[in-house]
Amino acid sequence: MKQNFFQPEFTFLFFIFFTFLFSFFILFISYFLGGISSNIKKNIPFESGAPDTGGVNLSISIKFYLIAIFFVIFDVESLYLYLYSISIQENGWIGFIETFFFIFMIFISLFYIFKANDFIWKKQSQKK
Repeated sequence: MKQNFFQPEFTFLFFIFFTFLFSFFILFISYFLGGISSNIKKNIPFESGAPDTGGVNLSISIKFYLIAIFFVIFDVESLYLYLYSISIQENGWIGFIETFFFIFMIFISLFYIFKANDFIWKKQSQKK
């Protein structure tokens, strides 16, 4: 049995091989064509053209990170809902039930976030 070179496994390996080959070729060429320079200004950190004004150890509240993570999670879930909306006829009732369960889980997680007071920015006073 003769193997065809254009089978999906071979084309994928062919793609991976030439991707690495091209990447190494670009790095090799940039090493020889790129200029090597060193001076005192090259070792100074560049901060958008503005001089450095303070230390790098800033204390930022964890609430900012939580809000960012919640945004990413709910944003990705909205992408899944968009994908469902463009294929609603092909999915039928099974897809509708699965999407209803998916939306229900989103509301459960949002309810949990509100119940855990993760959106409250004020410090809670100690109850006596």
